[in-house]
Amino acid sequence: MNNKILVLGSTGKTGRRVAEKLQQLHLQLRLGSRNADLSFNWDEPGNWHQVLNGIEKVYIAFQPDLAVPQAVEKIILFTQTALQNKVKKLVLLSGRGEKEAEECEQVVISSGMDWTIIRASWFMQNFSEGFFLDSILSNEMMLPVINAKEPFIDVDDIADVVVASLTEEGHSQKIYELTGPELLSFKTATAIIAGKLGRPIEFNETTMEEYVALLQSFQVPADFIWLIRYLFTELLDGRNESLTNDIERVLDRKPITFDEYVTKTIKTGVWKTQLV
Repeated sequence: MNNKILVLGSTGKTGRRVAEKLQQLHLQLRLGSRNADLSFNWDEPGNWHQVLNGIEKVYIAFQPDLAVPQAVEKIILFTQTALQNKVKKLVLLSGRGEKEAEECEQVVISSGMDWTIIRASWFMQNFSEGFFLDSILSNEMMLPVINAKEPFIDVDDIADVVVASLTEEGHSQKIYELTGPELLSFKTATAIIAGKLGRPIEFNETTMEEYVALLQSFQVPADFIWLIRYLFTELLDGRNESLTNDIERVLDRKPITFDEYVTKTIKTGVWKTQLV
């Protein structure tokens, strides 16, 4: 197969892995990021035609999240541009249980191109490559009060489903909901990491207002604070406290467990702290 595939967000958690796996299959690939040979920026649609020229399939990982304001408008413009460039297939990474993201899904579904929607749960890699890494390194996790459990998913599983959707038959016009194999609280997830690291990680909860104030004190950007508030108040209300078997159906194997994720992540050294 020599069809050229565009991977948007190719330096992100999912996009980087998708790109690596496609390269291992020796497929023609174009990376979509601000620093790519053909720069792609969601805020600069002027060069989208150039980036999409000659592309047959696109993996869309929107930044920062499909729930943010203006996401729908940008997805509409992108799908229109893709159709004009004769793109045949779109694979969209979406959020499980995000009503706002479903508006973007409908844009892709009604775009006139083939499509696959991949709704993912919270990434396990947020503890090692994202927002929670500093908390693990400082041995103190502070979060708003959360009563719900989450079926955390390994990003490697997401990437494998994306690659299958881009390269194999049988995924046309499918919506996949991807979860890990177990429901865990953030406190339990943190405890698993601490146990395997062999060092205590203090876990504390606070109100959303106090948490936002804490983020502001660290000069976290306002748009990121908005997203965190949305994720913790809207999505972690119990709506996603269920498991699916979509990973097993697509990949013919069990999803990676949180324990397995922690074991392999420790080997990378990303959670090592300097001894004092």
